[in-house]
Amino acid sequence: MSFSVLLTGVVTQIVNPLITLLAGGAFVVFLWGVFMLIKNAGDDAERATAQSAILWGIIGLVIIFGAYGILNIATATFGLAPVTPITAP
Repeated sequence: MSFSVLLTGVVTQIVNPLITLLAGGAFVVFLWGVFMLIKNAGDDAERATAQSAILWGIIGLVIIFGAYGILNIATATFGLAPVTPITAP
């Protein structure tokens, strides 16, 4: 088995599902923050906590999709098979 076949298998079977799982988690944190912001619109302390959750959810999504982009660039640079796109479960 060649290294490129092994690396393509690892990316396809391990890294892509992990990226999808992390992206889903970050999106849930974002949605939870939006829900809490609407629910606690009158309480300043709770609203600040919700805004923090929204911010961290967005930061998480940016980092995850940035890593996905870097992974695509790396696989294309080294001539490996392209990484399949993230799909909703």
